[in-house]
Amino acid sequence: MSIKHPIISVTGSSGAGTTSVRHTFEHIFHRENVRAAFVQGDSFHRYARADMHVAMAEAAKNGNPNFSHFGPDANLFEDLETLFRTYSTNGGGKVRDYIHDPVESLAAKAPAGTFTPWRDLEGGTDLLLYEGLHGAVVSETVNVARYADLKIGVVPVINLEWIQKIERDRAIRGYTTEEVTAAILRRMPDYVKYICPQFTETDINFQRIPTVDTSNPFIARWIPTPDESMVIIRFKDPRGIDFAYLLSMIHDSFMSRANSIVIPGGKLDLAMQLILTPLILQLVERRRRSI
Repeated sequence: MSIKHPIISVTGSSGAGTTSVRHTFEHIFHRENVRAAFVQGDSFHRYARADMHVAMAEAAKNGNPNFSHFGPDANLFEDLETLFRTYSTNGGGKVRDYIHDPVESLAAKAPAGTFTPWRDLEGGTDLLLYEGLHGAVVSETVNVARYADLKIGVVPVINLEWIQKIERDRAIRGYTTEEVTAAILRRMPDYVKYICPQFTETDINFQRIPTVDTSNPFIARWIPTPDESMVIIRFKDPRGIDFAYLLSMIHDSFMSRANSIVIPGGKLDLAMQLILTPLILQLVERRRRSI
């Protein structure tokens, strides 16, 4: 953790909705004139897309059918920890981008499914925002979580997470339901070991729960809408959180526990704006006072 160079990490598994949370942060940064360095978790995968398929086949041949993007063998955990440590020390670090699709490919002038070259972070930023799978990961060899000043978890209930992943991978990536189901099963051990434990490290968790039947996510025809959902917002340390204010501003919300508020799904962006804006400004003000 650092006063001069704070880090915010947004953590959630593939299809959980972390990208939407990043967009909320971008709106806050723009409105409050905060200059942020953005880091995408995909850029710390160990393998490009084609190489990952080769590595998976090799792992399966060697007796490991559960090789996945969730685990340490397919990621550069040590490099991610180095980035967080370096940024928290002097505001610098090495980053690269993962090229997801043809649009990004045109901009980067490199094939989709590959990485851009490593580069130095641009200097003079107020904070670093990480969005991806492992922003609060703790493993046998690394502790990324200890360097982040504000850790946000985005974790829908598991059936909803699977529905979102199946729909995204079918619509955008052209996979069949059977292929996505196989991927979910393959990576389950790493999900349990490396993804779930992060949500005990996070400071705030946003968990979306559908209010419609999602009993069998593998036959669902559409993703439940925000209006068909509730969101549980859990604070690791509720001290200083003005729950009375939040309840008054977010209609139809209620407290479920002393550290948790439940809101309508359609009010998630408003809730994030109300909760995250003062926390971001607090980090930035501390930084500006220290330099």
